[in-house]
Amino acid sequence: MITKKLLIFSLLVLSFNFYFTQEVEIKDDKVLLDGKQILKAEKINMVEYSFYNLKSDDEILLYRQMDNETSRYQDDDYYVLNFLTEKVKVESNDFYKIASFMNSKKSMEKLIKWLLKEKVLTNDGELNPDRLAIFKEKYDQNITERTIR
Repeated sequence: MITKKLLIFSLLVLSFNFYFTQEVEIKDDKVLLDGKQILKAEKINMVEYSFYNLKSDDEILLYRQMDNETSRYQDDDYYVLNFLTEKVKVESNDFYKIASFMNSKKSMEKLIKWLLKEKVLTNDGELNPDRLAIFKEKYDQNITERTIR
């Protein structure tokens, strides 16, 4: 009896999770959330992406992967999220949040999903300055300031 209740409860939790999971896809330079375009995307090269607001066409986010001037040594690599309209930079070496093996588009889809989850981006593709400040506090590692040059 207990295992049946546990199974039913587990299925409910699992279905609840699937119901609220948002599908993010980058297709033809469009960032789609559950099939609706929320941003424009531009792949600059393998390590740089830009994202643009649909209403104003302003560049709101520039993603850049940095090799810390040691191209053959990857343990000190990091990425910069430059929220241009808010003049906020977040530097992190936690690639786990966004990494997708050898697929920059999938990595950027994970990035957008992460920003949506953290409520930095709204479902309409707008930046939330209050949540961005919290995001910076949580994840910024200030790598440039800590690096001896």
